[in-house]
This record gives sequence, C-alpha cells and structure tokens, in this order.
Amino acid sequence: MSLKGKTIFITGASRGIGKEIALRAAKDGANIIIAAKTAEAHPKLPGTIYTAKKEIEDAGGKCLACICDIRNEEQIEAAVQKAVETFGGIDILINNASAISLTGTLETPSKKYDLMNGINARGTFLTTQKCLPYLLKSKNPHVLNISPPLNMDKKWFKGHVAYTMAKYGMSMCVLGMAEEFKGRVAVNALWPRTAVYTAAMEMIGGGGEVKDQCRKPAIMSDAAHWLLTQPITYTGNFAIDDDIITKELGITDLDQYSYTPGASLITDFFLDEEIPKAKL
Repeated sequence: MSLKGKTIFITGASRGIGKEIALRAAKDGANIIIAAKTAEAHPKLPGTIYTAKKEIEDAGGKCLACICDIRNEEQIEAAVQKAVETFGGIDILINNASAISLTGTLETPSKKYDLMNGINARGTFLTTQKCLPYLLKSKNPHVLNISPPLNMDKKWFKGHVAYTMAKYGMSMCVLGMAEEFKGRVAVNALWPRTAVYTAAMEMIGGGGEVKDQCRKPAIMSDAAHWLLTQPITYTGNFAIDDDIITKELGITDLDQYSYTPGASLITDFFLDEEIPKAKL
C-alpha cells in the first residue's frame, strides 16, 4: 500500500483534486510530474505548477513541473519525454485536467465546446497514448481518469450536453482502454459521490454556503491512493470515492471529510444514488 519510488504523471495538478492526489503520493516518496499550463498566478485561482512543486517536495516527494497544455500534442510529448529523462519511466498516469461550462446548446459558443472537448476527451486520449509506451514497461502500471460512470439518463444531458459529451469522453477512454490493455495496464475512473470544494469551484460561483455542503479533496486522494496500489487485475472500474473509503479502507466516519460535519451534502453530477449517512 505504498507508492514509494513510483513515477506519477498528473495533468492539471497545480491545484484542487489533482494536487491533493499528488501530495498524498508524495508522502510515500513518489516521483510526481505536474503537467499543467498555470506557470503564472491566476488572478482568481491560487497556485501554479511551481508552488505545487514546492508543496510536493515539502511533503516528501520528488517533483518535475512541466508547462503543458494538453490540447497541444507537441507539449504533451515534450512533457512525457522530460519525465522519462528525469525519472527513467512512467508508472502511473492520472488524467485529472478538465474544463467545465454548464451551459445549454444555445448558450455554448464553439470556443467553449472546443475547450471542453480539447481538454477532457481529446487531451485525455492523447496524454494516455503518449504515456502508454512507458506504462507498458512498468511492473504495475495504472491509468486513472477523474471521470464519472457512464450514466445515460437524459437528465444529465439536457442542461449541459456539451459538457456531458466531453466528460463522458474521458469515461469512454476507460471503457475502451481497460479492455484493450487488460492484463498489461490497469485503467480505471474515480469520481466523487458529493461535490468537492476547490478554488475552481469557488470561482464558478460557489460561496461559503456551498462549501458547507461539500467534502474536502482529501477523500479523493485517499481513494485514489488505494486504487493506484492495487494489482493490474483491478481494471475497468468506475469507482466512487466513498465506496472505496468505506468498503476497502474500512473508514466508517465520513464526517472527517466534510467541511461542516453533519451538514447535508450536494450529490455530484451523473450520480443518482443517495449519499450515505456520515456514519455507516
């Protein structure tokens, strides 16, 4: 149950869930490649690839920060090559980078549509494609996409069809690649049961009141850590964070992951199941 010495390539890990997963792996002594485009501080979002690098190294890991827009194939190839030159290979890929616009058909300009599909679906596919030659040489390789189960209920399409198409593109990569590379590379998805409060969510429009109804990114990093330490026979799964926490890690008090213990939580997109009670 350790990622010590593993080399992990993470897209979009300068902040939020991606950075939290990186910090959890760093505690084990993992090598982390941050592939993200935030080289300079955003006026509204904290963190850059360089501030994240320092946090990861302070947590006990080694880190390589790469300026990389995953819409650009050449930048992906350059980041992967630099990762291999620095650490000798790649053991784990986490496709975390994502773009969101919860807009209807008439309100979604082509620029937004292209952004979401370029990062979510196309970016995930290309990053995986470029990492696979090195993953196939690893002893226990994993690809983890931060994407949801493929819930085809029309209610998840009607309000934001462009976003749903783009996000489901990441999940379709899991569906296809898990079967294509079965026995050679584990390919899974992980999705939060509830809304997870991050700086990006705050910028989208959630204030302190919304934060009270969310969980901390730590629930995703703890779940991801368990998943990434499994053998490659654990593949093709669309895992939910608190299922892993309760069923695999045996943690029954989920209140520790809530910003406000005991508060009602917001169910995340694409999930129809009820949220488990804080203590099971």
